[in-house]
Amino acid sequence: MKIYETKTAPNPRRVRMFLAEKGIDMEYVQVDIQKGENLSAEMRAKNPLGKIPILELDDGTCIAETDAICTYFEALHPEPSLMGSSALEKGTIAMWQRQVELALMLQVGMCFQHTTGYFKDRMVPVPEYGKEAGINASKYLNILERRLELNTFIAGDTFSIADITALCAIDFARVVDIRINEKQTNLLRWYDSVNSRASAKA
Repeated sequence: MKIYETKTAPNPRRVRMFLAEKGIDMEYVQVDIQKGENLSAEMRAKNPLGKIPILELDDGTCIAETDAICTYFEALHPEPSLMGSSALEKGTIAMWQRQVELALMLQVGMCFQHTTGYFKDRMVPVPEYGKEAGINASKYLNILERRLELNTFIAGDTFSIADITALCAIDFARVVDIRINEKQTNLLRWYDSVNSRASAKA
């Protein structure tokens, strides 16, 4: 069993944090996405979209997409729970995970791709779109600030996959100069707590 990833990319970090919280050791194979190694025929055979991370099982079965990989390991190792135990917990965590992924992680990613030209050899950057995506990401931090006024963690009283996604998105957002501001005290409190976990260094 192994995971193909790029150490500096935010989505692989989400998986590493998830597995670290579970105490699961893993073999990681580095793929140079800047050079386009993820777009090779070999990698597209594992994931037709040419994206990482990709989990490859011992029998050759491949599971791509960060959420799918985490769901696989949650089923194999349900404790400690990072995706909820009861129906209510599962639904609430899934809701916040989805929102954080779409309204923060994706927006930061689009801001990065379309304003920096990092992947201009394989896509057409639209700077105006990238700028708007960055604005959207910054606005979502305000939503998290209000949410964390009443909750210890994003999905409630316990640490979950939604917190992992948010931390990785916020850290990656620094490359496009999106940061928590000093007035977002609840978000800062949450960030210090989550960033101090051992898994944050995975």
